[in-house]
Amino acid sequence: MHIVIMGCGRVGAALAQTLEQQGHTVAVVDQDPTAFRRLGSGFGGRRVTGVGFDQDTLREAGIEDAGAFAAVSSGDNSNIIAARVAREMFGIENVAARIYDPRRAEVYQRLGIPTVATVRWTADQMLRRLLPSGAEPLWRDPSGGVQLAEVHTTPAWIGHKVSRLQEETGVRVAFLTRLGEAILPTSQTVLQEGDLVHVMMRTDEIAKVEEAFAEGPEEGGH
Repeated sequence: MHIVIMGCGRVGAALAQTLEQQGHTVAVVDQDPTAFRRLGSGFGGRRVTGVGFDQDTLREAGIEDAGAFAAVSSGDNSNIIAARVAREMFGIENVAARIYDPRRAEVYQRLGIPTVATVRWTADQMLRRLLPSGAEPLWRDPSGGVQLAEVHTTPAWIGHKVSRLQEETGVRVAFLTRLGEAILPTSQTVLQEGDLVHVMMRTDEIAKVEEAFAEGPEEGGH
């Protein structure tokens, strides 16, 4: 796949290098030509100097043949304008924008443009460690009907299998964070002390799921 990245800061450069290592072709757009130094001499993709939401600049970067576009410059407005141009003018479906202002991020998420709100994510994760209760939404689908959330789990679930947790609460366990590492559980995975449980669930069932996670396994269950 060909991927266009707007912004050659630390995030953009790391993203470009990773994608190229995975076998994709990459073009990086930045207004500052000196920013391309971050890519290193081994980077084989295109370096395009210009404004990332300018259509001619995007064409030079190969947007018409691209399968994805990432806007990761330091400016919220530039990122969202560029993301909208990529989607609406060039029909790119896989578009993501980094947004520093979490209030803006939520608005654009509702417009169907996936956003990564750096500060919001960090703050939420810190709060989650300090105030472990209920469910902390991490992602919602554009319709708002399904969400990924980290749900606080009572110690009563420790020692029980993920499969039982799923059966009794009606959720899908997406992944666990164990000792700082994300792991994809199987039906045989057993919950351990300190595990952070991330689940996919229906938004209208949050209260029911929180209650089930807080109460622990049903008496006599397997």
